[in-house]
Amino acid sequence: MQKQSVRLGVDIGGTFTDVVLERGEDLFSTKVLTTYSAPEEAIVEGMARVCAQAQIDPAQITQIIHGTTLATNALIERRGAKTALITTEGFRDVIEMRTESRFEQYDLNLTLPPPLLPRNFRYTLKERMQADGQVLKPINRAEIESLVNEIKQAGFESIAVGFLHSYVNDAHERLVADVVGEHMPGAMLSLSCEVSPQMREYERFNTTIANAYIKPLMKTYLDRLKGRLNGEGAVCPIFLMHSGGGIISLENAAEFPVRLVESGPAGGAVFAAHIAARHRLDKVLSFDMGGTTAKICLIKDQTPKTARVFEVARSYRFKKGSGMPISIPVIDMVEIGAGGGSLAHVDSLRQIRVGPESAGSEPGPACYGRGGTRPAVTDADLVLGRLDPNNFAGGRITLNAEASSAALATHVGDTLDMESQTAAFGLCEVVDENMANAARVHAVENGENLSEYTMIAFGGAAPLHAGRLCEKLGISRLLVPTGAGVGSAIGFLRAPFSFEATRSQFMRLTDFRSDLATDLLRDLTQEATAFVSSCDAQAEIEAQYKVYMRYSGQGWEIPVPFDAALAQSPDAARFEALFEREYQTLFGRSVAGMDIEITVWSVNAATTAAAAQPLPPQPAPQRLKEAQSRSLFDPASGQMTRAAQWRRAQMAIGAELDGPAVIEEEETTIIVPTSRCARALSDGCIEVIARSTEKGAAQ
Repeated sequence: MQKQSVRLGVDIGGTFTDVVLERGEDLFSTKVLTTYSAPEEAIVEGMARVCAQAQIDPAQITQIIHGTTLATNALIERRGAKTALITTEGFRDVIEMRTESRFEQYDLNLTLPPPLLPRNFRYTLKERMQADGQVLKPINRAEIESLVNEIKQAGFESIAVGFLHSYVNDAHERLVADVVGEHMPGAMLSLSCEVSPQMREYERFNTTIANAYIKPLMKTYLDRLKGRLNGEGAVCPIFLMHSGGGIISLENAAEFPVRLVESGPAGGAVFAAHIAARHRLDKVLSFDMGGTTAKICLIKDQTPKTARVFEVARSYRFKKGSGMPISIPVIDMVEIGAGGGSLAHVDSLRQIRVGPESAGSEPGPACYGRGGTRPAVTDADLVLGRLDPNNFAGGRITLNAEASSAALATHVGDTLDMESQTAAFGLCEVVDENMANAARVHAVENGENLSEYTMIAFGGAAPLHAGRLCEKLGISRLLVPTGAGVGSAIGFLRAPFSFEATRSQFMRLTDFRSDLATDLLRDLTQEATAFVSSCDAQAEIEAQYKVYMRYSGQGWEIPVPFDAALAQSPDAARFEALFEREYQTLFGRSVAGMDIEITVWSVNAATTAAAAQPLPPQPAPQRLKEAQSRSLFDPASGQMTRAAQWRRAQMAIGAELDGPAVIEEEETTIIVPTSRCARALSDGCIEVIARSTEKGAAQ
């Protein structure tokens, strides 16, 4: 008899660690406060809880898929290893000079984020490759040995190597790796030709340094996690969610930990895309709000938008160029410091500001009773009646409303001469407007009209704020899926094994070389497929192809997908036609008479995704009669009102109710504003729609 598949999804967030166990079609979930000093302890506690719910032993788990913010936090908080950079002579200061662009043009006091490594941690060697890969200045092995010994004496734990044009010819980087292996066998090593083999030195060097910087920390954590889980009896394979929306092995994750940056949010986007596919939605705004941050992602044709460069730790909100660029495949989303634990204060202009500083789980919001005294978004939600103090996190945490009111009064109300309730309303309006602005900016940058979109909300705090956010954005339809409070962890269980291989190979279409393109795409396909096969040797693997193209003279490229037939027989005319179609879609017109260039080639290999199951038929609507009610703040009237109160588990399929209403479940709470109505769909989703569209939605 074949062993039943039992899979565990684990998402470590800034406040809570979400754990989901899947056994067949059954899901069991829990939320545990994140243990910062030893994150694996929260995982073990959560695993014990869900195993108890499912009445199984940890030894019966067949697969664990994990996503974490530890890599991101280590970069933001500068808690990495002592790392050295070895680069080409003359390029020592690339990561400090950046691109020389001013992301805030008129700020006379503009402060650039400091580089990840100080100047005395950056070393050079006399070597040089040309852009075509020809050796311009040979490297000297004796000089490498001398430099490596100097680095060894300085006590560096990790080394990043990034030479000019090594993405075309990696011979010099490989030679350095050989010498480091001989003289410093215990050191961690990251080569730019492996981590990010793409053009643009600043992004490539910074990505390689980031990988080296967090590699010892992440490898130690992953080894510790594996040992801890094995000690609990879970001896199954462990996989990691990567930022591109797929799964890689624990060994590959330890080698390339920079790919784990944004792994948690990527799981959320995969979760939303899965819901979009079930509902046959082509335009979805994914809204993920947890304890520390809020993430917003556009999903078109049931596929999250992707990018190959993103920024960590932006010093200016929404300002591209103000953060640390990481050049890896990533799901494109906007992330801001707006979560349940985000702290509020009043600035010098007597304005309420929220985030990006977060109370996290230690000490947490004031209402947690763990030592926090400053007001967080959760405190405001509690004062406004959105949370039941006795049923938070499944009843495992009792919230103190008096502590929330006191914190709001002390830090906001007294300064602005307002009551705690008004201060709570102001705090929530600020955080909701911050998220709405982020969504607007993201939509404008992608040429999208959000009024045409359906929002899918998940994460512990998102359903509390999603209804109000839809009002602000003009979105008429909201879906809150089953398991929304632990959506990212469920997304891990829906993600395919995948790996995207990229390489820079500059080529003008007027000088297109079909033979070179064929060989390059074949090598990339083999590289990506090998990574996926290391996770599941028996699975069917599909390859998706993409090139990044631009008009000659432009500073940036656009992604152009193409099919396997073109990959096997590359043709300049077909690439030109595809590029002009994509360019016209983005910018409204193409440019005649200009040469076109390809800069980056990409192949993403992934296991075949299961087809989305069609929705069961929707039964006849059933109007719910109010059984219980509680006091809830109504933003429309600016005062407390009576709202219907229901447990989600008590809402049968087809059940309908009008706002204002509160729908509670174990890991989150759905707030239905006065302007909206809600109904339970046949797949368990709660649909919240504007009353003006209620009739049309019913039809």
